[in-house]
Amino acid sequence: MATSKAYVEELLSRADIRINGDRAWDMQVHDDSVFDQALSRGNLGLGESYMAGHWDAPALDQFFHRLLRSGIQHEVNPARLIFHSLKARMFNLQDSRRAWEVGQHHYDIGNHLYQKMLDERMVYTCGYWRHASNLDEAQRNKLELSCQKLGLEPGMRVLDIGCGWGSFMQYAAENYGVECVGVTISKEQVALGKKRCEGLPVEFRLQDYRDLDESFDRIISLGMFEHVGQKNYDDYMTVARRCLTDNGLFLLHTIGKNVSDTAADPWISRYIFPNGEIPSISQIGSALEERFVCEDLHNFGADYDKTLMAWFANFDHAWPELKSGFDRSFYRMWKYYLLSCAGAFRARDIQLWQWVLSREGLEGGYQRPFY
Repeated sequence: MATSKAYVEELLSRADIRINGDRAWDMQVHDDSVFDQALSRGNLGLGESYMAGHWDAPALDQFFHRLLRSGIQHEVNPARLIFHSLKARMFNLQDSRRAWEVGQHHYDIGNHLYQKMLDERMVYTCGYWRHASNLDEAQRNKLELSCQKLGLEPGMRVLDIGCGWGSFMQYAAENYGVECVGVTISKEQVALGKKRCEGLPVEFRLQDYRDLDESFDRIISLGMFEHVGQKNYDDYMTVARRCLTDNGLFLLHTIGKNVSDTAADPWISRYIFPNGEIPSISQIGSALEERFVCEDLHNFGADYDKTLMAWFANFDHAWPELKSGFDRSFYRMWKYYLLSCAGAFRARDIQLWQWVLSREGLEGGYQRPFY
């Protein structure tokens, strides 16, 4: 019977990854316990072993790109991960009580980290890299693209569900003359966002989306739907429809997965986004039925690879300044998060979708702006 090391070595060879090889994507093993951890606990074991310093790869993004593109991850299905999947099916991990956990765990760890990692506007979602040569340009392009897709006009009232630090609201108010209301579950985001948007017709609310019940001409949600959870998709769409005027438009910007399994990645759930769940295209489509008409669906998931690589470059460059507030384990955790996700988007294992939705369908149709 093959040892754990021999089995992992054989699997990795299918992705052209060598153990202790000399290429940037090869796996450098410092403690052989990583093999048993990976086989028994999947990415949770692999990620925790990386955080502990038991293995490295000079180019972690390339390691994950090759691993995921090869499909060998589907041959490692530890029995204990079945519980994680069943828990997602049986319990509402994103109910109104648990919904605040991701704000406290992820977004409230300190604005300084995000100020150093993100672009000048503090956009914490995928950039749009067409005609862009750097992160600032890519994020500006994404905000402009989103505004054009929504057809914003002066005086419109816009709702931003999951508004972050207010990057979209600030841009839309300054460039399109709209009034914005943004909801978030992060106290840190509200505090800094109010300062960044001072003097603009922008309102921040520390509020659960389920409590919204007022009228808006346009609705946008950039990178928040991943925190909703499949048990709440219908409720989320019901709230959005309730709040959108008859002739309004709703832009939903979300990461998406290729298959409709319900289990979130256990390492991401434990260390990065508690209770998160990436939706599939069919899950979103089911939630839209009898609530919205899909006017447009745009996939620019490959751009998230570039965005994540730029975030890591900023984070790595700023680490000498940031490290007084975090330990070395945090650095390795954050690096694993950013670069493993970059590799996943590069492998097209996950996607980035922008949906443009209307309540009843626009008469005459909808035209996506050429931008």
